Order: sequence, then structure tokens, then C-alpha cells
Amino acid sequence: MLKGIYLTLLVGPVVAVPVPQLVVDALTSVSVARDTKGVCAFELSFALNNRSPLQTVFLLASGSTPLLRVILVATVNGTPEVLMDGVTTMIQVKPGTIPGQSTLTVTGEDLTKVMDSNLTDSSGTPYPAMSPEARVAMIIGKYGMYGLVPLVIPSLFTDTPVPTEKTPSHKGSDLQYVQKLASEAGYVFYIDPGPAPGMNTAYWGPEIKVGVPQPALNINMDAFTNVETLNFSFKTGEKVLPIVYIQNQQSKSTVQVPIPDINPLQPPLGATALIPTRVEVLRDTAKLSPLQAISRGLAAGARSADAVTGTGSLDVLRYGRLLKARSLVGVRGAGMAYDGLYFVKSVTSTLKRGEFKQNFTLTRNGLVSITPLVPA
Repeated sequence: MLKGIYLTLLVGPVVAVPVPQLVVDALTSVSVARDTKGVCAFELSFALNNRSPLQTVFLLASGSTPLLRVILVATVNGTPEVLMDGVTTMIQVKPGTIPGQSTLTVTGEDLTKVMDSNLTDSSGTPYPAMSPEARVAMIIGKYGMYGLVPLVIPSLFTDTPVPTEKTPSHKGSDLQYVQKLASEAGYVFYIDPGPAPGMNTAYWGPEIKVGVPQPALNINMDAFTNVETLNFSFKTGEKVLPIVYIQNQQSKSTVQVPIPDINPLQPPLGATALIPTRVEVLRDTAKLSPLQAISRGLAAGARSADAVTGTGSLDVLRYGRLLKARSLVGVRGAGMAYDGLYFVKSVTSTLKRGEFKQNFTLTRNGLVSITPLVPA
């Protein structure tokens, strides 16, 4: 088995290809940030001299191609993982302190940037008799050239408009419209790179906090410790009770309905969940169907349910694999209050020669684990 950590860099207009060895030799650092709530971004730093061909590889290529595609693949102990599949957004050259030596910095975002460009503004396009999930699948299908495979989860409360009553139309860029439909259904939308380079999964569906946990993060366990730092905080007084408005279409009267914190796709990970301390009234739900309003309320309640937050860092080689965002992971050695399963909210990977580290953020709804054991 191939031990250690290896990085593969692919660059191209639409179809990315491996870069020449001289480009890899000039690469000094890589940073990739994946967050469940923000933009997934990357940054590449290259050592640059006055005669370096990198002056033309990135600068001229970006000038001729509005969105230059970049794929990063990290191979850890023989297992390849796609760190990022995105496009460049900015290229900067910073003069160095030594004559003839500069730093070329390439920054970019994941493929949601392609869906958010001005070229994808299809405002006014009608979608007669199409449910939200059908519209999303149709929009994602336009980006097959980037390897996007739609994974669209039908809403539990599908609302297909009747053409004689209403025909929905596209508003804004493709990304803005897909995110709007996700928000109305209480869903999320993101693009997950992999499993193979050049392939991506465009997920539109509920935020899922179930599944097979990743190997445990161990702290204060002597030789079994595999994280460098891990700190926890417990926030109280921030949990809200969503109240949605449901309107009777005939009488136009509205009823306020409180939404309890019950979601089968986001089961509690802590035994001592918080009690709501304030109310959040979702007045705009009156224009939705009753089932859609309930979905919106469930999503609003889930956003404030995470009271426990853990932040830390680890060495990938010692951990033995990449820690992935949007998945569960176990924690051991932190004490009875904080041991157990967590949802990985964000991961920032930083790779330099001889070093590969990750900073991460974990969340869950309360203290004390509901499981006696976590996978090692």
C-alpha cells in the first residue's frame, strides 16, 4: 500500500488535466475550506520568479477563459479523495523580499460559482406544471459538462402548481433560484466533489445528520490521541421555538402553529437538549401550503438546536484519513459531558510540503452522549 500523502493538481477550461511537473514543484501551500453554511473556497500559493512559466499558465489562461477549472486530489495512505473541484476567481502576484522572487496566489470557489455567474441568469423562463424538485433537476442538468450529477430528494410535501392557476418562472441566476427553492422547502443545496476527479454530486434535499460515523477524534488518551487541539463551548439561551402562519385559502384567516423540535433526519446527538428560550415567528409562511410551512418551521428550529460547539485541529497523517464535513464523527477522551457523536460543520484543510493539517468545527444539540460507544 502506498503510504504518505500525495497531492494531484488538475487545471483546464472545462475538462481539467494534470499540470506539468514544474507547476507542482512551484506549489508551496494549499488551503481548502468547506463549510455547511458558507462558500467552499480554495487558495493555491506558488513560488514565482521572473522567468517562471506560471506567468502564462494561470494569467493568460484565466484571461482567455472566464472560469478556469481547478481540481485538487489528496491521496492519503493510498486512498484518493477529491479535496476541491472549483473555478478560479482571483489571481494575485505579490513581489518578494528577494529580487526576482514573488508569490503567485490563486483563489477560487467550488462549482456553485459557475451556477452564480451572469451567464446563468435565466430570469423569466417558465416552468409550467413542474414541481420544485423537477425544476432543480432540470437546472442542474445544464451543467453536465462539469460532471454534476443531480441528487434531488423529493419534498415530503410536493406542491405542483396547476398551469391554469399559476406558472412559476425563473428569477435570478441558477444558483439563486435553486437556493430559493431549497429555502422554501426547508432544504439545503450544495455541491460535493468526487468520488472520482471531475465528478460532483449536486445535492438538493434536507440536511441529514445520520449515517456511518467517521473514526473517532481522540483527546487526552496518550498514544491513542490523534488530534492536536479540541476545545468545547456550550451555549444556552439561543434555542428558538418556530411559529408558522397557516392561512385558510377560502376565508383568508391565519392560524399560528408552534413547531416542535422533531426531525427524523436530524436526531438528537446529546441527551440534555435545551429548552427554547425565545420565539421566532415566520410570518412569510402564510403564503405557503400548510405542509410547506411546517417544513420551513422544522428547518428554522434545526438551525438553533446546536448548543455544543467543538473546535480543534488535527494532523491528517496521524489521524490516518481526511476528516469530511457534513458527516458524523465520534469524540473520545473529552469527558462524559462532551464525548459522543458530533456533526462536522466545517473543515479547513492546509497542505504544505511535509505537512497536512485540518481545522474543524463540530456541533450537536446537547451535552452527554446518547450512545455508549463510538467507532474507533
